[in-house]
Amino acid sequence: MVLLNGASSSGKTTIARQLLGDFATPWFHMGVDMFGAMRAEERTHQLEPSELREVLRRTRAGFHRAVAGMAQAGNDIVMDHVLSERWRLHDLLIVMQGVDVIFVGVHCSAADLTERERRRHDRVSGTAVGQSAQVHTHGLYDVEVDTSTATVEQCSAQIRKYLRLNPSPTTRAFDRLRDLDAADSAP
Repeated sequence: MVLLNGASSSGKTTIARQLLGDFATPWFHMGVDMFGAMRAEERTHQLEPSELREVLRRTRAGFHRAVAGMAQAGNDIVMDHVLSERWRLHDLLIVMQGVDVIFVGVHCSAADLTERERRRHDRVSGTAVGQSAQVHTHGLYDVEVDTSTATVEQCSAQIRKYLRLNPSPTTRAFDRLRDLDAADSAP
C-alpha cells in the first residue's frame, strides 16, 4: 500500500490518479474525501459541533478499516489521507499491522496551498495551510515529494523508483513509527 499524507489541496489525489495510470498492475485509489462524500451531507450540517466531530472520527476510523480490509485481501492500494490529528496516525499504525505500507509525505508551499484552495469551491480558506504543519509532525517517511516544485509525473516517478529499489518491507517508515508509538504508549 502507498499512503499519501499531506494537507488538503497538496496534490495527493492527483498523484494517486497518476500512480494508478503509471503502475503496470491494477491498483485501487481510496481517498478520505471519497468516504466523506458517501455521508449524507445535508444531515451532517444539522449536527452540533461535538456531534459532527464524532461523526467525522467514526468516518475516518471506518475509512482506515476499509482500506486495511482491501489491502489484507491482497489488493494494491493507493490511500490518500490528511493525518492532521495524532489519533489518525495511531489508529492506522494499529489497523495496518501486517500491511506493507510505503509512507509518502506530500508537501506543498503555503502560497500554492492557498491558491489551490481558492480555486476549489469545496474547501474552507486557510484550512490547508493550517493543516500543513500538523500532518507532518511525526517527521518520518519512506519518500517525500513536493508538488510546488515537481510535476505530478515527477512525483509518481519518485514514488515508483522507491518501490522498485526497496521491494522488501524490512525497514519501512511506517514500521519504525509503529515501534515508536508502542514505546510512547508503554507504561
